[in-house]
Amino acid sequence: MATEQPSGTVADPTPTRTTPRVSAPPEGPLRWRRRMPTSALGLALLLFAMSVASAFTGAVLYAYYEYRLGQTDDKVEAFQANFGSAVEEAVERIDEERDVAVGQVQSQLDDLERFSASGETLSGLLEEVSPSVFFVSTLDDAGQPSVGAAFVVFSDGEQSFLLTSFKTVQAATTQPVPEIRVSKGDDRLSATLTSWDPPNDLALLAVDRPSIPALGWAPTDPAIQIGDRVFVVSGLGAAGGSISQGFVAGVSAEGIQHDSPVGAAFQGGPLLNSSGQVVGVASRAYSPLGFAPEAVFFGVPVRTSCAKVLRCPDGQAQPG
Repeated sequence: MATEQPSGTVADPTPTRTTPRVSAPPEGPLRWRRRMPTSALGLALLLFAMSVASAFTGAVLYAYYEYRLGQTDDKVEAFQANFGSAVEEAVERIDEERDVAVGQVQSQLDDLERFSASGETLSGLLEEVSPSVFFVSTLDDAGQPSVGAAFVVFSDGEQSFLLTSFKTVQAATTQPVPEIRVSKGDDRLSATLTSWDPPNDLALLAVDRPSIPALGWAPTDPAIQIGDRVFVVSGLGAAGGSISQGFVAGVSAEGIQHDSPVGAAFQGGPLLNSSGQVVGVASRAYSPLGFAPEAVFFGVPVRTSCAKVLRCPDGQAQPG
């Protein structure tokens, strides 16, 4: 059946053609395969490029390794260089801390020594100094017994010299001269008065016995201080002597105030520190302030004896 054309319209006699679509090339392995060289020269160039890239990567990694290795070597060398000095500094610091600790312990011990000494301490100190301390006996101006103590300050190959209290031997400065005897137990010696210093209550005796050990004097630095413990020793006693103890109440150029008991048999004896060194001469008559002492005595500084009684070149006592 014929199709009717609308009126006024001319039909297109040319047949209609459909344009085919061109599809995109496939992705994936096919695309890479097309980019890979197919000739031997291309493959060789590709392998060469890969070798160069690998070599470059290896060179970079090796350079980094060398850099890190160099840094490590530098640190090791620096550590070795500083190790010796670090050890020395550590040893010095340990020594300093040890000295500080020892000083602190010694300070505590010194504080403890300020308290009353035990019987063992007193016996040990007396045993140490007793060979140099003697009992003195003579007569006073009225012919009555006068006693005291004396200790050796110097000796040589012929004689020994002893410091004592002038008050004890005062009568020996006038005629007739009474005999002066120094003794320890059954050992008795005759002594001669050689020099004296009445204001400081000091006198020097000589005995004809060589090389009796002398007592050492305490150093001037450190000086004795208030609160230090002191001892007075006499040559009279069953143990070869006797000892009393006390504390320093005051220190001045004139004397050492202390409360150690000074009986008649102790005057002229050594006033000792805790180390057994002589700091003064015990006296019952020395009164630099012009009044007689009662509970507190004045010890004569031992180096005062160098003014008139002794000669002391280089701090060493010698008879005047």
